[in-house]
Amino acid sequence: MALPTHMQALTFGGKEKIVLSTVPTPQVIRPEDVIVKVACAAICGSDLHPFHGREGGIGKNCTTGHEFVGTVVALGNNVKSHRIGDRVASPFTTNCGGCFYCTIGATCRCSHEQAGGFGWVDDEQMLLPEKDRKANALQGAHAEFVRVPLADATCVKVPDSITDEEAILLGDILSTAFFAAENGDVGPGKAVVVVGCGPVGLLSILAAQQLGASKVWAVDSIPDRLAMAASFGAETLNFKACDVLATVRAGTEGRGADVALELVGTSQALRLGFDCIRPGGTLSSIGVNTDAAFPFSPQEAYGKQLTFKCGRCPARQFMEKLMPQLAASPPEARPPYTRVFTHRMHLHEGVEGYRLFNNREAIKVLLSCA
Repeated sequence: MALPTHMQALTFGGKEKIVLSTVPTPQVIRPEDVIVKVACAAICGSDLHPFHGREGGIGKNCTTGHEFVGTVVALGNNVKSHRIGDRVASPFTTNCGGCFYCTIGATCRCSHEQAGGFGWVDDEQMLLPEKDRKANALQGAHAEFVRVPLADATCVKVPDSITDEEAILLGDILSTAFFAAENGDVGPGKAVVVVGCGPVGLLSILAAQQLGASKVWAVDSIPDRLAMAASFGAETLNFKACDVLATVRAGTEGRGADVALELVGTSQALRLGFDCIRPGGTLSSIGVNTDAAFPFSPQEAYGKQLTFKCGRCPARQFMEKLMPQLAASPPEARPPYTRVFTHRMHLHEGVEGYRLFNNREAIKVLLSCA
């Protein structure tokens, strides 16, 4: 198809400002690129970090977003695994599939020069034409079209039996939920505390149950999130209204939980997770915490006999594993992953979508981009 010269996109307008803009449609720049016509995109908690000006920020007029699914409409000469018309999903970072990190499964730490996160172009790079920017300075997917570098290794074909909404979750937060649970060594009979019932936390409840957890407590204070956590089968604890630690210990013969999954990214949440686990327990943290120090000391960690794991999810690796599992399950038998989408809107309503999500009036926002 002939691509239009311009398209609609959500762009960064400055701290806590998102703008619906008309921007140039991306083009194939390198022979490993594909252009994807975005069917739908989602607003992620990670999008709020640059929105609030944290983590160094992104450049003004940068297109936001990194969760998307769509159809390949153009491709470079070196693309071998995809064809025009393929329905594909993508992880939130690109990867080459062949470097040291990719071969050990750490696709989110790919060392290729084109490996980067969607929706992350700084002010300096935004001043340059797209073809002249650093190879890993990538525009986002809150748009009608998105360019995907290293497409053979990055994009995953979506089976017909998987919906767009399921596929978009696999590209980030569902994979991240399983990553958190597996890092926590969740398994049969384990007692698990989930700290934070945002979208990833809610999906982590389902992941922990699928991995065999015998008990899951879900900690938050927002009523809608706690209600959904309860509907997923967790025992909910409003940390503003109850003694979380006392409740967890009472339910584990005074020991504490086997595993805590921290999904917020604050020292308060990390400390609560640490306090809730028993000696010899595991604390798994995937919340992006920008504080300068841990909220527990080396001596406390030693005394707790702590196993601590944290970091970014290698979503591409988890997509490879979870996509076939999901496709093999009848739709009526699948866990209710897509219930986290409480608001479905059009791209043109994306400014309002950001407002709802930032104010925690929406658990997860899905944007139709067609």
